[in-house]
Amino acid sequence: MARKLQTDEWLFGAAAGLALFGVVMVYSAAGPLAFRQGGSQYQHVLKQGGWTLAGLVGMVLMMNFDYGRLRHRFVVRGGLILTVLLLMAVFAFPRINGAHRWIRLGFVSFQPSELAKLVLTLFLARFLERRAGEEHDLWKTFAPCLLVTGGLVGLVALEPDLGTAMMLGMICLVLLYTAGANLRHLGVMGAAALAGVVAMIALFPWRMKRIVAFLDPWADAQGTGYQVVQSLLAVSSGGTNGLGFAEGRQKMLFLPFAHSDYIFAVVGEELGLIGALTVIGVFGLLLWRGVRAAFRAPDRFGMLLGMGIVTGIVVQALFNISVVLSLVPPKGIPLPFISYGGSSMLLTLSSIGVLLNISQQGSPQGSSGGAQTFVRRQAAPVVVPAPRRREPVAQPEWRPESWRG
Repeated sequence: MARKLQTDEWLFGAAAGLALFGVVMVYSAAGPLAFRQGGSQYQHVLKQGGWTLAGLVGMVLMMNFDYGRLRHRFVVRGGLILTVLLLMAVFAFPRINGAHRWIRLGFVSFQPSELAKLVLTLFLARFLERRAGEEHDLWKTFAPCLLVTGGLVGLVALEPDLGTAMMLGMICLVLLYTAGANLRHLGVMGAAALAGVVAMIALFPWRMKRIVAFLDPWADAQGTGYQVVQSLLAVSSGGTNGLGFAEGRQKMLFLPFAHSDYIFAVVGEELGLIGALTVIGVFGLLLWRGVRAAFRAPDRFGMLLGMGIVTGIVVQALFNISVVLSLVPPKGIPLPFISYGGSSMLLTLSSIGVLLNISQQGSPQGSSGGAQTFVRRQAAPVVVPAPRRREPVAQPEWRPESWRG
């Protein structure tokens, strides 16, 4: 480890604070569900608390682990192979809520698509570091990145999980842009991805119903538009100050997935506009400190790895919040740190630990580790020869009348 600076307390505090806040909100949102299932009202919060504790331990461990070791080819290739095998293994397990997204082994469940985001970031960071100076090459740089990303996106989309598949594509797009890829290639990639999303929506009638419900949820408030309507009712009833912690009404078996995908609606109802904006503000703080850490990284790999981690977390948070507020069509994607879920919490906090380690090794003032020093290919140092010593030349005697010619 080349450099060890002080831990970024703002980044650490933002991540830990959101995670602990998530435990509190899961306790509030999951109580009615636990009562309906005939279990203890603490069963969900105890599980979430255990996963949060494991995630905080993982964050501290990764914070003290040199991120440079993650660029080893065995780590990256092994992670890719393991992720592909796990994404294929999910189809051997029963569907949950109509999708093959989980691997359940006894009391432990795991979502491989969460691992796919981190592994894809590792691969792209290492690959683009090795292709420094060849970012504009279509076949050497752009095509291999699209091939690996497309494979992971395809497996995740087959589960089906279109939301996470879009997150993988967004990570690839941001890292290619950050590395300096050709803008025309990125434009073609974006157009192809948009066409693919439209095709996946048009070919599946149940996705088309979601789009129709998103455009006019009140037309079928008890059917296809039920989730959107209940979410909007929860957020709007909170007002400015909220109804008070644990005083929300929509979570009383009206709002589906109140403790997971729609937990931000519970935040808005119980803590009001002030609480919702505070959560968004903390995510903004995490974005600022994360990008700052990435751009001060001592090498290209650290910069790209940090940008990929920040993109995967913040974009997913914005997407989830947009779904809750009915700004985009509904999609089953959790809110990082806050939604109920073990694998998401563990991997997200561990990723923050990697980001904290990058910040510890970065330039303290950003002067020697700025993004431009490794985004562009460095030119060879220019050697300036020493000036030759010139003998003084005798000057003619100046006379006042000489200027008149």
